[in-house]
Order: sequence, then C-alpha cells, then structure tokens
Amino acid sequence: MFSFCADPKAIEGVQWLACYLSSGKHINFYWSFVTVLTLVAITAPTAMAFGFGGATAARSQFLPARIFGKTYVAMVRGVPDIVFFLFFVIALDQGIEYLKSLAVCEAGLWPWQGLEFRVCPEAKVPLARSSAIWHDAYAFLLAVITFSIVFGAFAANVLYGAMEAVPRAQLETAEAYGMSPRQVFRRILVPQMWVYALPGLSNLWMILIKATPLLFLLGIEDIVYYARELGGLKTNAYEYPHPDWRLWYFMALLVFYLLMTKVSEGVLGRISARLSKGQATAAGEAMRKAAI
Repeated sequence: MFSFCADPKAIEGVQWLACYLSSGKHINFYWSFVTVLTLVAITAPTAMAFGFGGATAARSQFLPARIFGKTYVAMVRGVPDIVFFLFFVIALDQGIEYLKSLAVCEAGLWPWQGLEFRVCPEAKVPLARSSAIWHDAYAFLLAVITFSIVFGAFAANVLYGAMEAVPRAQLETAEAYGMSPRQVFRRILVPQMWVYALPGLSNLWMILIKATPLLFLLGIEDIVYYARELGGLKTNAYEYPHPDWRLWYFMALLVFYLLMTKVSEGVLGRISARLSKGQATAAGEAMRKAAI
C-alpha cells in the first residue's frame, strides 16, 4: 500500500508496523469483520421469519401444520448446535447437487457410491470453473440458511410462549366485538406479544452474535480464522516475521464483540421501553409510576 513497503526487511519501527497492518492478509482480516456483520444483519430477520412461521404453525388449528411447527422446534432445539452446523450444511449441499444432477447428468444416477457422494461435474454447485467469489458466496448462503434454521427454532419457541402470554381476556373481547380469528391474530395477538417476546429475543440476538465464530466450521474465513493465522508465530521465512501475537489479535476480537453487545443492549433497551409503554406488565407499571 505504501511505497516504502517494497522491501519489508529494510524497514523497521512505525513504517514496518504500517506495512504489516496494510498487507493483503490484513485487508482480508478487516473484510472478515464485514462478513460477520453481514451474516448477523441477514440472519436475524430471516431467523425471525422462520421463528414466526414455526410459532404460528405450532398454534394452528390445522393438525398437520401444528405437528410440523412443534416438530421443527423440538428437533432443532434438541440437537447440539455444532452437530447441526456440521451435518446440515453437508446434507443441504449434497441435496442441492443431487437435485441438479437429475436435470443435467445423464441417466440421473444415484450419487452415492459406497460411502462417497459423487455427481457429474456439471452438477457441482458452484461449478469447479467458477470464480472464487461464487464459491465464497455459496458458502455464505449455506451459512445464512443454517444459522436461520437453528436460531429460527429458538425464536419460534420464544414467540410461541409470548403468544400464549397475551391475556386471553383481550382476545375474547376482540372476538366479542365481532373480529374474525384472522383479525384477532393480526390486530390484537401479534402487536401484544412483542413485549413478552423481547427479553427472550434479546438473549437470542446476543447468542447469535457469539455464535458467529462457527463460520470457521462452515469453511468461511472469518475473523477468528484470520486472528489465529495472522497472530501465530512467523519465522524469517515469512514477509513480516514476528513472535506469537495471538493474544493481541484475540484481544481485538474481545473488544469487537464487547462493542457489539454494548450497542445491542442500548438499542434493545430503547425498544423494550417503547413496547412496554402503556402495557400491563411490570416494566409498563414501573414507567406509569415514574411518570406520576
């Protein structure tokens, strides 16, 4: 990046540090922070959509939908996250390639040959000749889907409990005024449930932030991967030799995650105060007394 970085072994001090921190791998390290933030920004609303659908299905009067909703919540919540991440991504990837193989491969042969999964080269997703950006985008998409399904199940359990916590008297009053079940659900139940759901959803948001290092298990070069790689001992065989600096890199990650959680607490606190205003809850009662 700097003109004096042409020969790193001929410089020292501040110049050496400037060249070291602006090297290609460090630029990738900085971009990995954007990857983590993008994952969280996309996964959170997607997981909420999964959760809302699962909670709604679990309360449905239609038996198959209710069974599906409760099975989804129980199955995903009952499997350790790390096992689900390792298994589901492989299964989803192979499922996509198998469906594609039925359309592009000759004879549509069953891809399993003993313990090996093989499809024709045209069925690979993405294709082997595709550029690296498409491979990275595909891996990121699988990560978003996996994170969304896992955290969607937990969100579904939180939202289901929040729906059950809405006083039944409010729903019965709406029905007495002639509202249809759909109107009661849309106008009374859903607006009222958020104040009960927010504490649980806040915890899920914090857990999602802390779970982002699992990206490394999915083959994505995230901030933990680069912190370990850049901070490890580098001998004179490397362009910028240095001792083991992993402590400092992981301290930087500590600060990053603490800042994310601190900002999240402030935003969630404001949302909670807004939702609790005028509600018949402990927080709403405290706000009413404070205003007197």
